[in-house]
Amino acid sequence: MDLEMVSYLSKLGKLTFSEDELKKMAEEMTSIIEIMDTVKEIDITYDALADNHNVYLNDLREDVSQPSMATEKILQNATQSNNCFVVPKVVE
Repeated sequence: MDLEMVSYLSKLGKLTFSEDELKKMAEEMTSIIEIMDTVKEIDITYDALADNHNVYLNDLREDVSQPSMATEKILQNATQSNNCFVVPKVVE
């Protein structure tokens, strides 16, 4: 990565570096990019047979229905009890 690109990126990030710091940043960013290029070379194709060899479906517990809390009890403190919870608006 050249010094112009590092300088441009530092301005975007509102960071100030001395000339020596810019050179060091350029070296470090270049090494990071080289590492990421090696990561891109890793084969990540999915193979259902090879990727699931440790999954044992026979060892799962049986799915059994269990009683739950009564809806009335859950909704007793709700501001509106039309079988729903009212939450504060967070997005306009």
